[in-house]
Amino acid sequence: MRLRLGTVILPYRRWNEGGRTAWRRAEELGFHAAYTYDHLSWRSFRDGPWFGAVPTLTAAAATTRHIRLGTLVTSPNFRHPVPYAKELLSLDDISGGRLTLGVGAGGSGFDATVLGQDPWTPRERADRFAEFVQLLDRLLSEDSVSYEGDFYSAHEARDIPGCVQRPRLPFAVAATGPRGLRLAARYGQAWVTTGDPRLYENGTPEQSVGAIRGQVEKLADACAEIGRDMDGLDKILLTGFTPDRGRPLESLDAFVDFAGRHQELGFTEIVIHWPIPDSDFAADEKVFEQIAMEAPAQLG
Repeated sequence: MRLRLGTVILPYRRWNEGGRTAWRRAEELGFHAAYTYDHLSWRSFRDGPWFGAVPTLTAAAATTRHIRLGTLVTSPNFRHPVPYAKELLSLDDISGGRLTLGVGAGGSGFDATVLGQDPWTPRERADRFAEFVQLLDRLLSEDSVSYEGDFYSAHEARDIPGCVQRPRLPFAVAATGPRGLRLAARYGQAWVTTGDPRLYENGTPEQSVGAIRGQVEKLADACAEIGRDMDGLDKILLTGFTPDRGRPLESLDAFVDFAGRHQELGFTEIVIHWPIPDSDFAADEKVFEQIAMEAPAQLG
């Protein structure tokens, strides 16, 4: 399968001051998909402008025609499946069936405490993640859902007329641990990884590739447990969080080398961040655009 390229457009610009332009340009450059983070704020951007994912994706759907759109990723930290399913169903309709839901367990950052609660333990995050995905799967596939779980409830929740994409919009499940990988195997149309975070500071690119290879092997085991062919599951690498950091965006050749090494592991999509000056995602916009236009043909 030909390797696809996606991009993440962080929602830090006003729509009429560069926001709209970036989403339109992503489509013009030929990206397979354009995603945004579903956070209330994020790390170094916390004290600056930051807009909501759902309104941003709604506006992006109205200003583009063909590019796929999505979250990378949503988490249970401040979301409830019942109202969120209604928003996703509506977004899928507005986009004409171009929406992908990237979903993950969330972390212990700003989103985890902004509603006044203590951060959840890793086990509780995993428990909530499992229930969140399972309930969203039902809400987006069935007209009426009643459910009573440990963390979430639904009473005759209606989601009519359902998604444009059938039986529901696709899930891209972010996971590296065994429970998350089992969720990806059972509910995902794609799996997402950012690599091994333990290697980010002091690891090497070679160690990172080895760690990611191990994740792919564990995903294969999770698929085998339920009799699923892993080849039918897309595999997405969100870049910027491996020891390579921004080096793959320094030149077309550097990116092709980086992407090719991960394509050999079975990845079907590589996602790069839209350049943001004076940030962890700073990059030369001309090189970025060259990569978007020329790398896919070189990767075959």
